[in-house]
Amino acid sequence: MVGIRVWGYAPPVRVLVTGGHGFLGSHLLDRLKEAEWCSDAIAPGSADFDLCKAEDVRRMFKEAKPDVVVHLAASVGGIEANRAHPARFFYDNLMMGVQAMHEAYRSGVKKFVALGTICAYPKFTPVPFQEEHLWDGYPEETNAPYGLAKKMLLVQAQAYRQEYGFNAIYLLPVNLYGPGDNFDLTTSHVIPAFIRKMSEAAEQKQKSVSLWGDGSPTREFLYVKDAAEAIVLATERYDGSEPVNLGTGKEIAIRELAVLIAEKVGFTGKILWDSSKPNGQPRRCLNVDRAKKFFGFEAKTSLPAGLDETISWYRAHRTSLREIKFT
Repeated sequence: MVGIRVWGYAPPVRVLVTGGHGFLGSHLLDRLKEAEWCSDAIAPGSADFDLCKAEDVRRMFKEAKPDVVVHLAASVGGIEANRAHPARFFYDNLMMGVQAMHEAYRSGVKKFVALGTICAYPKFTPVPFQEEHLWDGYPEETNAPYGLAKKMLLVQAQAYRQEYGFNAIYLLPVNLYGPGDNFDLTTSHVIPAFIRKMSEAAEQKQKSVSLWGDGSPTREFLYVKDAAEAIVLATERYDGSEPVNLGTGKEIAIRELAVLIAEKVGFTGKILWDSSKPNGQPRRCLNVDRAKKFFGFEAKTSLPAGLDETISWYRAHRTSLREIKFT
């Protein structure tokens, strides 16, 4: 049996996953079921516990009695959603994270795994992004409130470690994609948005599609099942105070990504770029040496293979997809 390193705490381990019914959370729960050290993985629903409310967070910990917490719960969206709701993204993400970690400490949780975001990095971070550059500037403006709220989890984790000896670790995943993603055109990220928009354009035999920006920015993408594997490995093996990037270390220009997805979904029309819309951060590509060194994680799924899986899932589930709206 693999021994989970939570400062001498031995298996079996009861894991609470906030956001466990979401995109990444559902894949993480599947992966935790395979972990020999995990006796039980529970994922309370937002209908039962509002993590922005302190009394709900306290009640959740009292009822769940977890040994380990993986905090995935977040309010997220693409550029348009971030521009429309900066206050909501800041407040929700800050309150959920701060209260979850504080109550985990108060409840005697042995280990807290906090998920940050690549949006926390400065807008003009040298490529590839290294963790030591995290504080070298202000994030890209369109998602800065979200990124800064999530970055406070790192500050809190290090402060609670220093003062209370609390074992909290902080992981920085790059843009995720894969089966089960959010395909709502208003709130989704770039890959599911492109898949849906170009699939519908192909079916309707449209001559063109219009995409945001000029296509010049680069992005790095991590397949969601690889991300779940990384979290499990970090939970098992990493007890450090420093943040750790989770990614592939490979970037692709948005323009190239659009062409690749168009080919895969059968869209043969023209791709138009609306340069009146924001590009977002100019480049995103991670240095992933720490993840390999500290807990042996290396991404296994190539972008073309991951896109094939994502497109197949979308085609099989598109009629039942839930729209995520912000009002």
